[in-house]
Amino acid sequence: MSELTALVLTGPTGSGKSAWAWRLAQQLPVEIISVDSAQVYRGMDIGTAKPDAATRARVPHHLLDIRDPAESYSAGDFVRDALAAMRSIHERGRLPLLVGGTMLYLRALMRGMAELPPASPSLRAELEAQAASQGWPVLHTELARVDAAAAARIHPLDAQRIQRALEVFRLTGRAISEWQAVTRAPIEGVRWLRFALVPGDRVGLRRTLQERFASMLEAGLLAEVTALYRRPGLHAELPSMRSVGYRQLWAHCTGQWSLEEASRRAITATCQLAKRQLTWLRGENGFERLDPGDESALQRILAAVQGAAVHDGGRGQW
Repeated sequence: MSELTALVLTGPTGSGKSAWAWRLAQQLPVEIISVDSAQVYRGMDIGTAKPDAATRARVPHHLLDIRDPAESYSAGDFVRDALAAMRSIHERGRLPLLVGGTMLYLRALMRGMAELPPASPSLRAELEAQAASQGWPVLHTELARVDAAAAARIHPLDAQRIQRALEVFRLTGRAISEWQAVTRAPIEGVRWLRFALVPGDRVGLRRTLQERFASMLEAGLLAEVTALYRRPGLHAELPSMRSVGYRQLWAHCTGQWSLEEASRRAITATCQLAKRQLTWLRGENGFERLDPGDESALQRILAAVQGAAVHDGGRGQW
């Protein structure tokens, strides 16, 4: 592929990424690529803050509704699909705008993925049995002893990622973070314009997340989760159903928690997610950090894109 420009807009959940992407789409010839591990699933609209039909009709969006909730979707799948979307957008003379907060996906796309060993069914069964008797937080503590960097990125209840990190260590004797550190980017010749929305008011961000979850409930989030709960073939351990908000309301559907308790836990989990995303951003170089409350920040993005534009015979080529 000839060199292209790709605009990245990330930040913690609730920082206003979608609203900013819409504002950019009013002034730039963009097509949006979702960088969200939950928005790939059909039927999960309200809890993922998926763009509505009117927005998607006016601005092309990619990697939304491409999986059934019963299916898995990995970082490797995302890299393949995102690269294909970037190529097609570039060929149309438009600008790929990658928007979302799934940091693992961004890292895999920009830095590459490690050539990790294949899964070991016997070792996975062993880890699952250990988790069943001791709990995933205990395994997370074990991971912190052998790979502090990975443990810092992984939530103590993120069974899938804890299992994989421990599996890699037990199979190879090397931390998964070491494997990831020596990877190569999956694509060359990309001019990345990377911006992160980082709210200066963390108390205000928590209040925003509380209000947003309340708005999602009013918009029908519980009915959305209830429909998924009643659907044959879905269960609580699927990656889709472990998404923040869905996991807690699923537990409410089982009778484990009241709606009030499930909502409280969902808000807490959302705030913890935002904290992990901010931690990831602090350790990343190459992102220009913007306060979403600073109106001049939008002009900084537009100026960066304008500076990177290459004009070929009067046709904008990004």
